[in-house]
Amino acid sequence: MIKGFKEFIARGNAIDLAVGLVIGAAFTAIVTALVEQVLNPLIGGIFGEPNFDNVLVITMQTGLAEEPAEIRPFAVATALLNFLIIALAIYFMVVLPMNRFAEHRAKGKEAQPEGPSEDVLVLREIRDMLAQQTGQSPPSSAAPGTPDAPHADGPRAGRPPA
Repeated sequence: MIKGFKEFIARGNAIDLAVGLVIGAAFTAIVTALVEQVLNPLIGGIFGEPNFDNVLVITMQTGLAEEPAEIRPFAVATALLNFLIIALAIYFMVVLPMNRFAEHRAKGKEAQPEGPSEDVLVLREIRDMLAQQTGQSPPSSAAPGTPDAPHADGPRAGRPPA
């Protein structure tokens, strides 16, 4: 799970980043509603507060301001929890399905065997024409090392490979 998420982040593809930003922005409203309407009430039932903002409040009275300054370190914990929930939701609902789809497409491409390249076809034609000119029967198109493969007594016998 985490390995796949790290691979997604480390890919560095600008298209993936742009798509992720757009989908993330659109998906944030759904996850925010989930957090605010479902998870925060659950947290409130367990801890007595709907979020961690007021778990620890440090007040500091300064001489210049009429209101005391408030420091809320657990507000960062609330923001971090919301971020993790959004990141996990996007990962499981968008990234994993897209990765599986890409793997499925890649398997489909691998399953189709490709024929010989055009270079190989041209070389076979040249070989067959040379064999006809020398009066030999054209060799089969078997792979080297098989019983039907051409032997080393052809026109290039004894020469190093080109």
